[in-house]
Amino acid sequence: MLEKEFLNRSKIDLHCHLDGSLVLKSMSEIMGREVREEEIQVSDNCTSLAEYLQKFDLPISCIQTEAGLKKSAKDFLMELQKDNIKYVEARFAPFFSCGEGLSYKQIMESVLDGFKEASEETGILFQVIACNMRHLDEETNIRMMKECREFLGEGLCAIDLAGDEKSMPNAMFGNLFAEAKKLDYPYTIHAGECGSVQSILDAVEMGAKRIGHGIAMMGNAEVQKLVASKRIGVEMCPISNYQTKALQPEQVYPIRDFAKMGVLTTINTDNRTVSNTCITKEMEFLNKKIGISEDELYQYQMNAVDVAFCDDAMKHEIWKSLK
Repeated sequence: MLEKEFLNRSKIDLHCHLDGSLVLKSMSEIMGREVREEEIQVSDNCTSLAEYLQKFDLPISCIQTEAGLKKSAKDFLMELQKDNIKYVEARFAPFFSCGEGLSYKQIMESVLDGFKEASEETGILFQVIACNMRHLDEETNIRMMKECREFLGEGLCAIDLAGDEKSMPNAMFGNLFAEAKKLDYPYTIHAGECGSVQSILDAVEMGAKRIGHGIAMMGNAEVQKLVASKRIGVEMCPISNYQTKALQPEQVYPIRDFAKMGVLTTINTDNRTVSNTCITKEMEFLNKKIGISEDELYQYQMNAVDVAFCDDAMKHEIWKSLK
């Protein structure tokens, strides 16, 4: 059992989807009706990532206006105080907020304004990751990257590729990330969440600095060594990985095995509201399920500082808070 003093320490979350982590009260206020937990939280009998992603329709409807975006972002960051979060990289797909005619500039400004206000009140440090989506055509994704580029270094820290990895594998997106390189974007890529180790190899080949989930390299020492040798951070999300059936209930979570191979593993939430989780819960889950110790958990947090998409000054501030 983890000590209360340890769980009350400052924490980091590098893989957290804003739309999957909206505060229920915020959604209720934006929608003008009570939003119930069962409408947004995934059930215990979820069968796949595709089914899991269906839970995003409602929260996405809450971020279609500048006011909705700003409120959602601010309330999200304020909520992180309960989990003693010191630093978060919150990701979302700007495209999903274009439905009522907002420009990417308006969308990014609204989200960043909400985060900045909450950061000033709480002291929580933040960066934003903009997600490309697998089901969108290449031109649409490139346009998003180009129009959001002015915010890089001003709150926007990186881009991502998200969506149904099984149906649209990473091999399809080489041109997209070649364009990202031209635009000087750092990037993380969802990879290995749906059983394909090739998806991880493709992400590495495309130059990802981090990969989301990485579960498919279980039992593959060669790929683990490759990821470790390139110092690619692996954003692991234990509770979500079992919910989406990236792992079956009887399978042992591989974070310790990856770490032993030198992989820079980190612990994250994925979707705080959809998965009904927080970093504290993720730590307790790993401790109970596979006996992960406080020392191991602390190392995963230090790994997160190492691979965070922020400058050295911010990393030093985060590092001090964890000591």
